[in-house]
Amino acid sequence: MSGSTATDRLAALSAAGVSVWLDDLSRELLAGGELEGLINDKHVVGVTTNPTIFASALSKGDRYTVQLRRLGAAGAGVDDAVLALTTDDVRDACDVFAPVHERTSGVDGRVSIEVDPRLAQDASATSEQARTLWETVDRPNLFVKIPATSTGLEAITAAIAGGISVNVTLIFSQDRYREVMDAYQSGLEQAHAAGRSLADIHSVASFFVSRVDTEVDRRLDALGTPEARALRGKSAIANARLAFQAYEQMLLAPRWQVLAAAGARMQRPLWASTGVKDPAYPDTRYVSELVIAGTVNTMPGATLAAYADHGALPGPPVAADEFAAAAAHFEALEQAGVDFRDVTDTLEREGLGKFERSWEELGASVERAMAAKDDRVGNDDGGRSAGPDRAGLMAIYLNDHYSGATGGLELFRRAARASAGEEDGEVLSGLARRAEEDRTSLAQIMADLGVPVSHSKVAMGWLAEKAGRLKPNGHVISRSPLSDIVEAESMLVAVHGKAAGWRTLRALADTDDRLSAAALDTLLERAHQQAGLLEELRSAAVMRVLHARSSPTP
Repeated sequence: MSGSTATDRLAALSAAGVSVWLDDLSRELLAGGELEGLINDKHVVGVTTNPTIFASALSKGDRYTVQLRRLGAAGAGVDDAVLALTTDDVRDACDVFAPVHERTSGVDGRVSIEVDPRLAQDASATSEQARTLWETVDRPNLFVKIPATSTGLEAITAAIAGGISVNVTLIFSQDRYREVMDAYQSGLEQAHAAGRSLADIHSVASFFVSRVDTEVDRRLDALGTPEARALRGKSAIANARLAFQAYEQMLLAPRWQVLAAAGARMQRPLWASTGVKDPAYPDTRYVSELVIAGTVNTMPGATLAAYADHGALPGPPVAADEFAAAAAHFEALEQAGVDFRDVTDTLEREGLGKFERSWEELGASVERAMAAKDDRVGNDDGGRSAGPDRAGLMAIYLNDHYSGATGGLELFRRAARASAGEEDGEVLSGLARRAEEDRTSLAQIMADLGVPVSHSKVAMGWLAEKAGRLKPNGHVISRSPLSDIVEAESMLVAVHGKAAGWRTLRALADTDDRLSAAALDTLLERAHQQAGLLEELRSAAVMRVLHARSSPTP
């Protein structure tokens, strides 16, 4: 079949209102330009990832080797190294999809990254990591994936309320899906009450498809009756169609109408796990039979290729009688002796277990790679030359400062979060915004000088800030009274380092017309103002914490 015909099938699917996403990501896809090819030729407008995908990517080729060994040499822990390599890939993919994101007004062009599945039963830890991922990737077209466990619902609401766009994953049941829609709306209501723009918050609800047929068919086969066998292969599509019916009903409800009037975005249904696992079924059935306008279908590469080659072209929209037939199917399942609630509970539990095992496999692979020795480690050019030239030295210098700016930004953000609602909170929030603006200014200077950002160094800067968090006065978990002093001093060091970098560039601006002397003078003055504010905060903290404590604590 010709390439044009294959492209036409996916074009028809897109024209029918289905957003085509790829359920895969690796550095091979990114480095070889294949991802751009899928966007241009196959109408792919988004990407989903999960721990299994990253574990598979790490096992292919050696594109992660140098970064991981550098992280190992820097003393990074396994979890932090996993965070660094996955966020690097996702950030790069976000940049590839940025034009799609802009063209679709933020609806598509999305790339998803999953929270650590081991946190699934801890809402607070999940919320914290969702924020970490959002800030580390630092791209508006990111989706943070949070599993739809009973505990995860609380984290979903918190993330949405905090302005984080979320891909809710591992949804199997109608009841849980309704809880997900409620959690999304609760988060939007909280965000609106806090004055956030609802138009900037996006979400999809990922309904897993093929696994439903796999589990139900297994139980039907165990029953072995002709009536049971006649129900095989129908549950997944019926379940998805009823989910879409529930979604349409939600859109008509007064609660959603109020949110929509305030600018809220619809939480589109996403069909996930669309690779066919039973060879008795057509390999495109979970695409061809779920062509519903306003939905997303994320496909493994093999399913995408199969649909492009021989998938059925979209037909008429799903009719009301098909929703009725779906409901009748589940009545027949119950009569046959299949407990569908137990099916979905089992699938959720097994899904989490699978992701946890993949995460552990990924961590083990990362640990082995970091422990291995490599002569290229420590050489920014991969060990290919005797030493960098002047341009190379400038690249190293600027990337070192950018890495420091990343660690400093994380420090400012953390201090601002810790002081939210307190007397110093507003000042620290303003300083955090300035730190972000300064890092953006540095990135623009690097672009003007033709110096690319080294994301591995950025990751190490972020990790260094985490690893260097002091726990003074014996406080390991809770916040110490000394934290205000220590953090103010650390932020002062960061600002003085930033000012030194601006002075170096200002000295070069007189002989390099790519550098703006006026802009650097402004940045230097701003750094001096920041240092002044921080010194005031430090002095006030010293008086507040230590002035009345002249006797040492035993």
